[in-house]
Amino acid sequence: MSGLTHLDEAGSARMVDVGAKAQTARSATATGRITMNGAAIAAIRDDAVPKGDVLAAARIAGIMAAKQTASLIPLCHPLGLDSVTLDCTIETDGVRVSATASLTGKTGVEMEAMVAVSVALLTIYDMAKALDKGMVIGEVRLVSKTGGKSGDWRAEDPGA
Repeated sequence: MSGLTHLDEAGSARMVDVGAKAQTARSATATGRITMNGAAIAAIRDDAVPKGDVLAAARIAGIMAAKQTASLIPLCHPLGLDSVTLDCTIETDGVRVSATASLTGKTGVEMEAMVAVSVALLTIYDMAKALDKGMVIGEVRLVSKTGGKSGDWRAEDPGA
């Protein structure tokens, strides 16, 4: 086929065999944002959202989601993560979420970091939707990764 790792010789989807790969230390950091109106930002900042502590729930949801990535994204390997950290920063017009996933293993953790960010942002939306149904989730992206065959990588303009 075209050398794509998730396709076999006949062009069918397959899980990549990582059995012969060496275990190396790997990490990935992703970020994303949710924009919202001033009332929603104030309620989150002041811990006055009726559903409870939005940022605490988002942190837990993101970490839990990272651990379930292989159940959500087809062909991802189930990974024994060593660490997932998730930070939420209130900005002028919304909340930025950043997640870092790490392990010592045979495959990278980019998807785990991006899933953590995505689910944390969705959790913020769910908890604050009574205050602003027009919130917009966006800018979810990988900002850096370390380890593995392709080595270290950093976005030219990480935006964070």
